[in-house]
Amino acid sequence: MVAPLRIGLAGLGTVGGGVVRLLDLHGARLAERCGRAIVVAGVSARDRAKAAGLPLGGAQWHDDCIDLARRPDIDVVVELIGGSDGPARALVQTALANGKHVVTANKALLAHHGVELARLADENNVALNFEASVAGGIPIVKALREGLAGNRLSRIYGILNGTSNFILTAMSKTGRAFGDVLAEAQALGYAEADPSFDIDGVDAAHKLSLLASLAFGTEVDFGAVHVEGIRHVAAADIAYARELGYRIKLLGLARVTPHGVEARVHPCLVPVDAAIAHVDGVYNAVVAEGDFVDQQMFQGRGAGAGPTASAVVADLIDIAHGLRLSPFGVPTAALARLPASPMAQRMGCYYLRLQVVDRPGVIADIAAILRDESVSIESLLQRGRAPGEGVPVAIVTHEAEEAALSRTLQRIAHIDAVLEAPVLIRIESFTAS
Repeated sequence: MVAPLRIGLAGLGTVGGGVVRLLDLHGARLAERCGRAIVVAGVSARDRAKAAGLPLGGAQWHDDCIDLARRPDIDVVVELIGGSDGPARALVQTALANGKHVVTANKALLAHHGVELARLADENNVALNFEASVAGGIPIVKALREGLAGNRLSRIYGILNGTSNFILTAMSKTGRAFGDVLAEAQALGYAEADPSFDIDGVDAAHKLSLLASLAFGTEVDFGAVHVEGIRHVAAADIAYARELGYRIKLLGLARVTPHGVEARVHPCLVPVDAAIAHVDGVYNAVVAEGDFVDQQMFQGRGAGAGPTASAVVADLIDIAHGLRLSPFGVPTAALARLPASPMAQRMGCYYLRLQVVDRPGVIADIAAILRDESVSIESLLQRGRAPGEGVPVAIVTHEAEEAALSRTLQRIAHIDAVLEAPVLIRIESFTAS
């Protein structure tokens, strides 16, 4: 009889509770699949009350989570504490150094310390699995590390944050303002009391840095990701996008260019006929482009107790089967160290929204700046007249360099008839990269 896989679980919040319930509900079936039982042998959390009502059986309680990493009878430490440093980092470091496999859902920890921890895992011949850290229940880490390993991946992009996607979807369907929909998302539990990580793009950037490393065999470089959120997206932008044949999505996009790795998170206008334009609500989606598979799209719930617990247990099943791969698909020492491709060199089309005084000559002044910066106008929309008052103007450009758009916006902002800071949203066509 094969000995059970004994896990030490740190963190009994939403995901930790989900893991315990899943193992309890499907324990017998998992034992059949793995050829051995998966048993929660020890738990730790900041508050003992978190354990109330959970089917923990004979699991031993530890006030100090580090004790889980030091117990000789623990095979795997599951880290569900969160945070890029502090107890989570100390726990994972201690577990790996003590020859324990680690399963984590902590994208912030890996985005900031992934190379260091992956190296420690390789040195100790143990697994560092993190399927649950990106896109909830979507098996995208396994897909990139194993299923698509025979391909040279050229680009990866997707909707990586359910909170922002919920907000943009609701704005699109109801015409309501960003602030109103954010308040609704908080009331429904889709957004935190402090939603900054979600709506400012940081959460998506953490995930994108991991996906880029897996896709391109490069070192994790969170600091190289260009990050913008959705606070500046207004109902007017949603309406203009619809009229122009687009929808607005917060996307994470990464590709290898001649200048290095281009990794960016920001709102995008995407064509309404693109599949990703129709991924709504709290759902996530990831698209990978490879030389032999062309384009593959993965879609599903990106967060929550069930999907994330499912991903954690999938990692545990791999360990129970004896499967251990280098965390980012190749030995950590072989990860490439590529420069960041400068955002200023991004080529593409752009959407601009301006609030200007309705008087003769203003559009001509704006057009002159665009001409001077070699930015060509594809279309211009102005609805209504209000002589002497402010009116919105939407402009779509032909393909131009980001640096030229930056200079253009700086100059436009200094026109006295421009009443607000111009809004820029990049357009992604998803043609061949």
